[in-house]
Amino acid sequence: MKKRVFAWVSSAVVLGTVVSGCGGQGAQEAQSPNPQPAQPAQNSTPAPAEKPKTEQVLRWNLHSEPPSADPGIAEDTTSAAIVRATFDGLTRSGEDGKPHEAVAEKIEVSPDLKTYTFTLRDSKWSNGDPVTAHDFEYAWKRALDAKTASNYAYQLYYIKNGEKYNKGEAKAEDVGVKAIDDKTLKVELENPTPFFLELTAFQTYYPVNPKVVSANPNWAMDAKTHVGNGPFKMEKWDHKSKLIMLKNENYWDKDTVKLDKIEFSMVEDENTELSMFENGELDWAGHPLSSLPIDALPALKDSGKLNVHPVAATYWYKFNTEKPPFNNVKIRKAFTYAIDRQALIDNVLQANEQPAMGPVPPSMWLNPDGYFKDKDFDNAKKLLAEGMKELGLSKLPPITLSYNTSEGHKKIAEAIQDQWRKNLGVETKLENSEWKVYLEKMHEGNFQVGRLGWSADFNDPINFLELFKEKNGGNNDTRWENPKYKELLNQSGLESDPAKRSELLRQAEQIIMDDMPIMPIYYYTHTWVKNDKVKGVVTDALGAIDWKWASME
Repeated sequence: MKKRVFAWVSSAVVLGTVVSGCGGQGAQEAQSPNPQPAQPAQNSTPAPAEKPKTEQVLRWNLHSEPPSADPGIAEDTTSAAIVRATFDGLTRSGEDGKPHEAVAEKIEVSPDLKTYTFTLRDSKWSNGDPVTAHDFEYAWKRALDAKTASNYAYQLYYIKNGEKYNKGEAKAEDVGVKAIDDKTLKVELENPTPFFLELTAFQTYYPVNPKVVSANPNWAMDAKTHVGNGPFKMEKWDHKSKLIMLKNENYWDKDTVKLDKIEFSMVEDENTELSMFENGELDWAGHPLSSLPIDALPALKDSGKLNVHPVAATYWYKFNTEKPPFNNVKIRKAFTYAIDRQALIDNVLQANEQPAMGPVPPSMWLNPDGYFKDKDFDNAKKLLAEGMKELGLSKLPPITLSYNTSEGHKKIAEAIQDQWRKNLGVETKLENSEWKVYLEKMHEGNFQVGRLGWSADFNDPINFLELFKEKNGGNNDTRWENPKYKELLNQSGLESDPAKRSELLRQAEQIIMDDMPIMPIYYYTHTWVKNDKVKGVVTDALGAIDWKWASME
């Protein structure tokens, strides 16, 4: 993830059937390895009966239908979680949050830090095919191919000629990834990239099986045709209803995987999800793939059941800078300055979030003081009047605020709608859509102001800033672009001095806040409740989740 476009507090879903899992209750017992054991000798003490093995089943709610289970296409947190469970990269983020060798058992880096040589271990796809270096080369070039239309293609621009190939300025064979043989992958980068091994743990860098992909364009959307190389394999996918994953016996590190099965329901309503948890039908409720009812948070906090975890993620509204009135920077600033973020956190969110006065979250802050004042109402009114005059408007056209279906997003939107009415005298219409449809609308520019968020893919400010580098970038729905901003980001990629690089990125962040194509609102925290039997679920500081080490004890 997305991270990643958020699909939680954020998430939309289509109301699906509730899956009631067994999670240790009613599980089948293991069969005895010897159905007709020899009788014990007379007067000897009988051997103790073997304790039946209980199937380890984890029951979870996705809250939204995953738009894709294809590593090259996945762009939101829900899709990313399913992809992370069913695939493995050259590296994988471990329980310590750092990248470790995964499919690659050996990694060599050249002295100039621009060439990486990965030696692959013996591993298999879930259908039994061997995983080879050719599968990685194929997957990366496929994601970069403009025909694939991957919104995360830019994440591969760190590879030599990756950007040029994506933009039709170079050929596939010019891209700096090459399978030397089945077990050796050589990667050449444009510039030294200190977080590259974090990137190789990210979904867009995962391999795909060329034979499977070429045989069926929709291979990733059906459990019968889905093939991965991760800890779990897809067993069943009833769209908008349930998804079931089983332990992948072909996984190279299968002995680490304790869960036998993960059963996902897809229920949109947060109150229903919490009720399912309280009734013992779910083992986890809330973030990072769903959300808890906002009204329930105080009682859950008082009971001691609530887990609260800050993450490197920012909740923001995007402006469509090509549509009036938000093609005017003063009007964008007016709407941004006219809200009281702390009141929103205290009265609506109630989970220790922080007001966001810039796009980059606290763990990566370039400017801890922020770039504007919260609840700057007088300045907001002044800027609105000036912006309307510049556009020749005596009255604002209808304003529509869009969000993906979620009770949490609805309450946030209603609170901001009320603040804009009180502080700017502006009336706003609210519009919601289910998650997949909502993403399509945002990417197509079919919105005025729209809710999204971003969770870090890796621990560096560039991951937030590069979203807005290109007007037609995969996740830049604002249609905003600034030449000086692009130049600063490009310079930061060439700068080896950390302090100088941070200053270049700070200057870039200043520009985006001066132009205000996005309206930062708050920095996320994750909140959830869980069954005490659930152990080892990794929820990292970037907002990602991994069930590889999970168990039901």
